[in-house]
Amino acid sequence: METNNCTMKAENVNFYYGKKQALKNINLDIADKKVTALIGPSGCGKSTFIRLLNRMNDLIHHCRFEGKIYLDGEDIYAPGVDAVEIRRKVGMVFQKPNPFPKSIFHNVSYGLEINRLGNSDFIKKRVVDSLKQAALWEEVKDRLYDNAFSLSGGQQQRLCIARCLAVKPEVILFDEPCASLDPISTQKIEELIAELKQYYTIVIVTHNLQQAARIADNTAFLYLGELIEFGDTGKMFTVPKDKRTEEYLSGKFG
Repeated sequence: METNNCTMKAENVNFYYGKKQALKNINLDIADKKVTALIGPSGCGKSTFIRLLNRMNDLIHHCRFEGKIYLDGEDIYAPGVDAVEIRRKVGMVFQKPNPFPKSIFHNVSYGLEINRLGNSDFIKKRVVDSLKQAALWEEVKDRLYDNAFSLSGGQQQRLCIARCLAVKPEVILFDEPCASLDPISTQKIEELIAELKQYYTIVIVTHNLQQAARIADNTAFLYLGELIEFGDTGKMFTVPKDKRTEEYLSGKFG
């Protein structure tokens, strides 16, 4: 794959939970305005790695990180880098929808308000734009001040995506975003991701190999904390280079 024009880059990344090494010497280029999927069996390090990309693992005690992760050429783990600002630039959508116990409107406006990003007219416009971009506006435009928990699971997940979009990230991380959703909601999220990659760099962790095949431009296969293979999704799924990749894709383990 093309490695120039990458938004994020991991170099010699190792990560430890206490004495247990969860990631081993990961090197990975994340291409600009493409979807990169992370696949592999449970416990292989996918979620650990994706959480390193916006410093979410900083919030876990007794962990150790080694290596460098670059965003637009700057090491996000360098001394003096503001982790909160990194999390604004690198947004995250989690496995289960996690709306705040607030109205639909205030879920989306929350990040703008706490960061004082604009006046009330600016915030209203950004909320509407974000809901439209998350393909939710038509479903909620007449109930913006209803509690977010009144939405269905699929709608809640799109609301969480709108909340992420409102603060204008550069990169969006999706950690198993469809794991708790029905097939129709899953299809909507996949269609939305395909739309969003025109504007954002996207990284998605998925256990669903069909999903990776459908939406990812590039795929990384992790196994036992190591990056086994990385490249164009179509090529990997048809002619994998490593026997372990072939065995995982064919269902021999996982």
